[in-house]
Amino acid sequence: MLRGLARFYCRFGGGLSLCKPAQGKQISTVNYSTATSERKRFYQDVSISQGEGGLYEINLDRRKLKTPGGKLFTAPNEALAIAVATEWDAQRDTLKFYTMHLTTLCNTALDNPTQRNEDQMISGALKFLETDTVCYRVEEPHGLVELQKNEWDPVLRWIENRYDVKIGSSSSIMGPEIPEETKDTFRQHLKSYNFWSLTGLEYVITQLKSVVLSFGLIDRHLSVEQAVLLSRLEEEYQIQRWGNVEWAHDYDMYELRARTAAGVLFVHLSSETSTVKRKLMQD
Repeated sequence: MLRGLARFYCRFGGGLSLCKPAQGKQISTVNYSTATSERKRFYQDVSISQGEGGLYEINLDRRKLKTPGGKLFTAPNEALAIAVATEWDAQRDTLKFYTMHLTTLCNTALDNPTQRNEDQMISGALKFLETDTVCYRVEEPHGLVELQKNEWDPVLRWIENRYDVKIGSSSSIMGPEIPEETKDTFRQHLKSYNFWSLTGLEYVITQLKSVVLSFGLIDRHLSVEQAVLLSRLEEEYQIQRWGNVEWAHDYDMYELRARTAAGVLFVHLSSETSTVKRKLMQD
């Protein structure tokens, strides 16, 4: 699945190599924004190098990247560094920072702009469980009621069996009452994730508005396409009935898939401790 996620998100091209900056040469830094702005591409080559503490750095024409907060941009392992470098290498004449999801996630993990610790991130993620997309059901129309039951119930049964918990669903505006035992089980499970992985998981949960679907993705029970479709079930039902503005629907769908795939890939890559060669990401 790791290979599939990487292939889905982006294809690794040429121009990437593991190298060391020239000794004794003054290395200028590159600071950039993750806003929805664009700027002209100002570099030719992208490479990665291993720096102090075994961390990997991203070099644009051998100039080192920095985060928006001014820190040296570093990745904890080669696999994630290659993935980030690929985002920069894939940019053409104009840099579209809003498409560089892995870079943005690394920035977030490095700068930690909200200054939260792991326990606070876990608590934030669990709050989504109380308003989980797949737990809120409609009472009408009948077609949508049946669709939600047929598509969402199997995922709920899977996660309840997988983690030995109770979640349930409700058509009440208050949603289902999640047992404290369920929250405790998920909290203990999330404690096994490092800070970087939690950053990625929180990103996926935010995209899908669902802890259940996010766990299904991370645990390889669902594909990106399946999870995104399930998160948009009501919208897709309405489109089937009333039609849609085709280009807008397709754009929204592809964007959500790309962001979700990037988040899941980030979780897996940030958990990787061994050196992973680029061929693992290729066909």
